[in-house]
Amino acid sequence: MSFLTRLLGTARDPREQLRALWHDTVATSREREWYADCAVADTVDGRFDMIALVLALVMIRMERSEALAPRTALLTELFVEDMDRQLRDTGVGDLMVGKNMGKLMSALGGRMGALRNTLDKDDEDELAAVLERNMRLTTDTPPLALAARTRALHADLARQTDEGLLAGRVRP
Repeated sequence: MSFLTRLLGTARDPREQLRALWHDTVATSREREWYADCAVADTVDGRFDMIALVLALVMIRMERSEALAPRTALLTELFVEDMDRQLRDTGVGDLMVGKNMGKLMSALGGRMGALRNTLDKDDEDELAAVLERNMRLTTDTPPLALAARTRALHADLARQTDEGLLAGRVRP
């Protein structure tokens, strides 16, 4: 869809079909257990880490579906739109937004790559090591509770139908 079509409102924004999924992704990342039980830092950076983790898991699930794989770009656009707005709301100037968005996209891509290589293995210690490198935590101990909860969410996403995801439900 072209910029002019979106600007003039002559066609429906294709991202709208995934907005409910984006909202549930954010809601899942804000669940108290991630912070209270899994030692994720309850800070702006820690909350970004959780959004990136849950979004990476959702996108990995979408990539495994022939019907949903092409729509991962639309979900990424919603992420970019929301992060751009968040940066601007916190006072980041126009000149720095692009630079910051590049860093955020790089962080998301890095997490997706690390998770793709790790989630299919049955090695909790390796998953915990990946999470320890990619998350801001409140403890120095290996994040085994975070690894277990991450693996459980990955399993929930694997059980979720394509229709359920499109309806905006991360978990079945």
